[in-house]
Amino acid sequence: MFTGIIEAIGTVRQLTRHPTGARVEIAAATIAEATRPGDSLAVEGACLTVTALAGETMACDLSAETLARTTLGALRVGTRVNLERPLRLGDRVGGHLVSGHVDAVGQLVGRIPQGDGAVYRIRFPASLASLLVPKGSVAVDGISLTVAALTRERFDVAVIPYTLRGTTLAEKRVGARLNLEADLVGKYVTRLAAGRTMAPGTSEVTWTLLKEHGFA
Repeated sequence: MFTGIIEAIGTVRQLTRHPTGARVEIAAATIAEATRPGDSLAVEGACLTVTALAGETMACDLSAETLARTTLGALRVGTRVNLERPLRLGDRVGGHLVSGHVDAVGQLVGRIPQGDGAVYRIRFPASLASLLVPKGSVAVDGISLTVAALTRERFDVAVIPYTLRGTTLAEKRVGARLNLEADLVGKYVTRLAAGRTMAPGTSEVTWTLLKEHGFA
């Protein structure tokens, strides 16, 4: 489990592809010194396992599924990536609960300067439509952000200067593909709503429904 608060930016040192996936080696001294083989590591929002360490470099194996369903399939030597170690019991949750299981890949379709920050406009696939709400949480390349505006196929997030400096978002250009993970609690609520017997044509999550299942 992660929080979406990026700890460091790493750099891909080596990427080895093979028929069943790939192996990536990422350099990040501050993360590597506190990491052990077998530890989980969120890379661009995707939860991976550290399989080997060599100095400041960490190696992770990527399955064919991960390569196909996230932006990690486009990694290249020299690519900079957002990194976060797992949440420890007792830690403050500065962002929101993030599992590191990418739900879909979206696309950056607009970047509007806003003072020293910016508003990022992101197109998302239809599969995420029921999981996003205005003012709700969303992880973008592993970064915990808040949905500032929402339409049927796009959402906006306001990115403050601190986040631009401490993550790879400032390097993304219009057209870039982004890993998206919807709010974990929201996914469970949507699942409950989908499994409930409702009148034909109704599928909304109501206040009464939330109370019945202990969410309110």
